[in-house]
Amino acid sequence: MEGDSSEKLLRAAEEKIEEENLKSKIWVENKKMWVVAAPAMFTRFSTFGINVISQAFVGHIGSTELAAYALVFTLLTRFANGFLLGLASGLETLCGQAYGAKQYHMLGIYLQRSWIVLTVCTTLLLPVYIFAAPILKALGQDEDIAEVAGTIALWFIPVIYSFIVSFTCQMYLQAQSKNMIIAYLAVLSLSIHIFLSWLLTVKYNFGIAGTMISTILAYWLPNVGQLIFVISGGCRETWTGFTTLAFKDLWPVVKLSLSSGAMICLEVWYNAILILLTGNLKNAEVEVSALSICLNISGWEMMISLGFMAAASVRVANELGKGDSKAAKFSILNIVLTSFTLGFVLFVFFLFFRERLAYIFTKDHDVAVEVGHLSPLLAFTILLNSVQPVLSGVAVGAGWQSVVVYVNLGCYYLIGIPTGVLLGYIIKLQVEGVWIGMLIGMFIQTIILLIITHKTDWDKQVSIARKRVTRWFVEAEPTNTTSGAA
Repeated sequence: MEGDSSEKLLRAAEEKIEEENLKSKIWVENKKMWVVAAPAMFTRFSTFGINVISQAFVGHIGSTELAAYALVFTLLTRFANGFLLGLASGLETLCGQAYGAKQYHMLGIYLQRSWIVLTVCTTLLLPVYIFAAPILKALGQDEDIAEVAGTIALWFIPVIYSFIVSFTCQMYLQAQSKNMIIAYLAVLSLSIHIFLSWLLTVKYNFGIAGTMISTILAYWLPNVGQLIFVISGGCRETWTGFTTLAFKDLWPVVKLSLSSGAMICLEVWYNAILILLTGNLKNAEVEVSALSICLNISGWEMMISLGFMAAASVRVANELGKGDSKAAKFSILNIVLTSFTLGFVLFVFFLFFRERLAYIFTKDHDVAVEVGHLSPLLAFTILLNSVQPVLSGVAVGAGWQSVVVYVNLGCYYLIGIPTGVLLGYIIKLQVEGVWIGMLIGMFIQTIILLIITHKTDWDKQVSIARKRVTRWFVEAEPTNTTSGAA
């Protein structure tokens, strides 16, 4: 009896220790997650806010200018943004794994390599902006709107070049969990943008030029701050100065960047196609207005999901670089559960409030009623968005971008869009049918990514990460090169 009692006491003590260890592990992991996720969310909210503010001030200039701005931003800049963000996400894999492997000086080299790749790719996009007016006319857009859009597109050229520094520095700093500086700069930039937009557009009546000057400054001010932070000692371990090593082994970086670019672009275009398909339905004005409100709400929520995506890519890459497969799996489970819990709360919220939310954006009763009809689809979209971006972040952290490209192609473009066309146009479910089809594509993609993540041999991923960081490793240059170009 005494032996049994002692055994029970010993087992109870062990279980208590395990429970305390688990609580401690969850606490530590959550701190590491939120250090990356919170600033990433805050930064994305601020950046999203810049576009909302710009559009609001352009709307006060005139309806033609508003339509032209929306056209340039939706069709051209969102495409460029998705493409360049995708290219830059290859840097997340490389920097995250190198940082985990304690190859600190490689982060600065990877950052400079990414600058080279993104500068070349951005320059290749220039003709689209230079010849925006004739391109939009050829696509059947109104001539007056297309002409104004052509002028606005030229103003957007400095904006797309700002993405080079913005995206790459974000990935570089996130890999080291030093992205709080980005959030501070984003808030400062947003505050200045509100004041400058009012001053130049309303007070001095500079029109489109006033709004766009403020927009360009809003995008570039954080970049200048980030560059100063990186170069002037904010990242002493990982920034060892400009170096010619950045031009070495560029092709593997290009391949990884292009895979990342394709992966992100396929997701960004998917939402754009939803708008285009809806615009061809009957009663398109009400349908598109209602859908735009829903996508606006979904867009704000997506900023939260993208924050978790950033955290997932950093945590997975760091742990794989360290060689700790168990920690990588624990990070994935923790982030997925946290994001899903928040997504479920929002899912219930949007199911409950339905069309009442629409009156924040419109006074039109028909539009509000349509938003009410679409609210369940919006709620399910938000629920899926709470998981799918996190799994995409896991893919980026592990370097699976090329695999996810095929998953996205199959789920979105071979299943989602054809199903949406079938339900919306042939079965006559209108916008609900198109959206249901798109949701089916998203759902299948999420399930496939969950299966891939669950079935993955994470010990093997550690081995792959080690090979990657070893293959691209170069010795640090002598310290006397830290002050300038090598």
